[in-house]
Amino acid sequence: MSRICQLTGKRANNGMAVSHSHVRTKKLQQVNLQERRLWWAEGKRFIKLRVSTRALKTIQKKGLGVYAKELGVNLSKI
Repeated sequence: MSRICQLTGKRANNGMAVSHSHVRTKKLQQVNLQERRLWWAEGKRFIKLRVSTRALKTIQKKGLGVYAKELGVNLSKI
């Protein structure tokens, strides 16, 4: 399974690791994904999702149903 947030679609970012001598090498910055069982109030059930920590903070603030609707994600298909 690829490392992509199921709600926001965040994925890895290509960056450069710069040493003290300024030698640049390619580096992959992965998303901080967490596998969580979240309560979906509108569907009256738990949903198991792989979400980024940024998405988890927003879910705590707004709620899962509201945030998914904002992003255009259909939770009934998950």
